[in-house]
Amino acid sequence: MKMENEHKTISPKELAGLIRDGQPCDLIDVRTPAEYREVHSKWARNIPLDTFDAEALIGNRDENQTLYVICKSGARAGKACEALRKTGYQEVVNVEGGTDAWVGAGLPIEEGKKTMSLERQVRITAGALVVTGAILSQLIAQPWVYLSGFVGAGLVFAGITDTCGMGMLLAKMPWNR
Repeated sequence: MKMENEHKTISPKELAGLIRDGQPCDLIDVRTPAEYREVHSKWARNIPLDTFDAEALIGNRDENQTLYVICKSGARAGKACEALRKTGYQEVVNVEGGTDAWVGAGLPIEEGKKTMSLERQVRITAGALVVTGAILSQLIAQPWVYLSGFVGAGLVFAGITDTCGMGMLLAKMPWNR
């Protein structure tokens, strides 16, 4: 385990080693239910970030029991770790590289129904809205060009803040549940 920017991290191989050695492991996967269904660590349980309640999760936990958090690549898990630390719970560890690194290391997984990634859904939706705005501005009325501008501004905001409103909205769609 190491410290990265004041936050504790662990590699997937190190975590799997602790589990094999019999150490208790509470591993939370904060990806969407659809992502989790597709592939997840054998030991993970799913609590999606969009419904994540740090206070409720901590509940009556022993404050010395380590809680491990994993997502696709580490960003969402980092947000969940931060939310948990804000409650005062400090034994929180982000799994480096997320599920992508876990799978890449050949560690035990459970696989299910394949789904389109949320990132891919965002790219398709954003692209379709930009093209629609451009076409409608030429065929119907010039103000439709603002649709393309709005989507572009949203993508810039998402890149700067690492928060994607369109991704959060798509995560709530029935096919991602």
